[in-house]
Amino acid sequence: MEWRRSSTLNLNIRYARASLALVAQAALHQLRERLGPPYTQYTAEHFAQDLFGRLDGDLRIHKDTIIVTYYNAPAVESLKYHYENLPQKLQKEGVDPRIPWLYNFKLDFRFR
Repeated sequence: MEWRRSSTLNLNIRYARASLALVAQAALHQLRERLGPPYTQYTAEHFAQDLFGRLDGDLRIHKDTIIVTYYNAPAVESLKYHYENLPQKLQKEGVDPRIPWLYNFKLDFRFR
């Protein structure tokens, strides 16, 4: 099948896909920079296998906050510094920590 038949011709959908891919790429780049070496030198495949392949975790709701707990995360101290107590850090910077598309829940992380 050719591209036009297997995909949509709607430009809004195509632009949305491209935009989401760029957002994901930017988020992963920022995560790599925060983790530091050796993750900054990994290829995309190696990064995915080494980081995301080993992660295990769970989700819990506490009042108005979704708490994501990760187990076996690499570079735990760096991740804790940037992501634990995230709602308080965002409020301190003057950013509303509620996420509208998550029904205004806040998002926080724990690393064990």
